[in-house]
Amino acid sequence: MSVRVRRVYDPPEPRDGQRVLVDRLWPRGLAKDAARVDRWPKALTPSTELRRWYHAGEGSYEEFAGRYEAELAGAEAAGALEELRELAHAGDVTLLTASKTPAESHAAVLARLLGG
Repeated sequence: MSVRVRRVYDPPEPRDGQRVLVDRLWPRGLAKDAARVDRWPKALTPSTELRRWYHAGEGSYEEFAGRYEAELAGAEAAGALEELRELAHAGDVTLLTASKTPAESHAAVLARLLGG
């Protein structure tokens, strides 16, 4: 099992395994067939309010990560997280994001929670 984080704009690689888009919005300028996204669990994405707060530069990545983890504890998100955890235990998973800094994004928080 391996969990990776990659930009959705990067070309797919054979070792990606299941490709999971973890952004709320579809990436601009990217055709759906070119992205090769296998799953798009919108319940795992940060709330619009949290996303706007973080992108406005009002808090640190650590504070964002804590707030995002609290959102993931909600019933719908927790169920989607468990499904993603099961998918990761079955094989390789690549979490895809349009973020220009994937290492400081919600995708990195998800990867850490999944043991990646």
